[in-house]
Amino acid sequence: MKTLFIMRHAKSSWNDPALADFDRPLNERGMAAGMFMGELMASIVLLPDLIVSSPAKRAMRTALMVKESSGSNSPIQFDERIYEASPQTLRTVVSQIQDKFASMLLVGHNPGMEGLVHDLTGRLEPMPTAALAVIGIDIKSWMEVSKGIGVLNAVYRPKDEMKQPS
Repeated sequence: MKTLFIMRHAKSSWNDPALADFDRPLNERGMAAGMFMGELMASIVLLPDLIVSSPAKRAMRTALMVKESSGSNSPIQFDERIYEASPQTLRTVVSQIQDKFASMLLVGHNPGMEGLVHDLTGRLEPMPTAALAVIGIDIKSWMEVSKGIGVLNAVYRPKDEMKQPS
C-alpha cells in the first residue's frame, strides 16, 4: 500500500506584473496557509517519506514551508516536469519514485493537481491553493500507479480547516 499526498501550491502574489509566472512568490495569505497546512499534517500524522515539488518559486516555497512547519525530515526533490504538467505527466513522475518510499507529497499547480486527483480516483474535487488530497493506492511499486487505482481518503482545504474550533 502506498499513500500519495497531492498539494496545490499556496496562494501566490500578483504584485509584480513584470515577474514571469514561474517566479511568482507566495503572498502573506499563502505563507500563512503553507505553514498551517504543515502543522495540520503533523497534528494528524500525515507526514510523507518524500516530498517532490515543482521548482516554480511558489510551489518550492510551499513545499519547504510544509516540511519545516510539520517537522518532517523527508528529503525534498524538485522536478521540472511538474510545472504546467498534465495529469498523465504527473502520473509518470509518481511512477518513477523509488519504492523505498511508502508515501510521497507531490506539490504542484492547477489544473494538474485537480486533474491528477480525478485521474487516480475518479473524483472531481476542487483543489484551491494549499489544498491537500490524501490518496491510498493498493500497490507495492510506484511503477504500478495507473488511472482509477486510488481511493480518495480525505481532502483538506485551508479555508475549511482554519475555521475548525480547537
